[in-house]
Amino acid sequence: MSTGELLNIEPQELQFAFELKKQISCTLQLSNKTDEYVAFKVKTTNPKKYCVRPNTGVVLPRSTCDVIVTMQAQKEMPSDMQCKDKFLLQSVVASAGATTKDITPEMFNKESGHNVEECKLKVNYVDPPRPPSPVREGSEEGSSPRASVDNGNSNDTEFKAASRAFGERHEPQDDSEAKSLIARLTDEKNSAIQQNNRLQQELDLLRREANASRGGIAFIYVVIVGLIGIILGYLLKKT
Repeated sequence: MSTGELLNIEPQELQFAFELKKQISCTLQLSNKTDEYVAFKVKTTNPKKYCVRPNTGVVLPRSTCDVIVTMQAQKEMPSDMQCKDKFLLQSVVASAGATTKDITPEMFNKESGHNVEECKLKVNYVDPPRPPSPVREGSEEGSSPRASVDNGNSNDTEFKAASRAFGERHEPQDDSEAKSLIARLTDEKNSAIQQNNRLQQELDLLRREANASRGGIAFIYVVIVGLIGIILGYLLKKT
């Protein structure tokens, strides 16, 4: 924390987690430790590279103000992750009730006799945070890597044993279901065969009855023809 007579500035160094083609921001917190209205202004040696919001403002007595500094997306990686850019934060006592509209460049002119505090801030590039590595469920803090591996092997062994037990417990049930299904299908097959045999027998019986009926009609026909012949012979003899 940088401490002046008017403002406390935190942090003293602007750190950007550098990533190519990505805007990166960091925050400055300004704390007014006086009973006065304090005006501030932020400057940088590379204004095209950074966006500061707000770059000017007023911090009320005993209050704080956040300043967001955004670095524009960069197309090239800096050599050795070094940055020579700097920021300058100026602060001065303003009149009571002052607002941002009341701030003028003349207020920060030392040659005009204004008591201007200045704080220089460096810029530092840091590596972006890495995503957290996956942690095995049930692991405990402080456990050694060897213990974690052993626990993993133990869990794997227990899982395989449980799987085998589960399979063995369910195999008899699966076999009984299969046997029951086969038996039911066999019964249905036998029933169908028996029904087919009955139908065949009934068909044969119907055929025999039909043949018998045709034989009876032929015999009656022969008898009638014989009677007619006898009658005709008798009549002929009589004539």
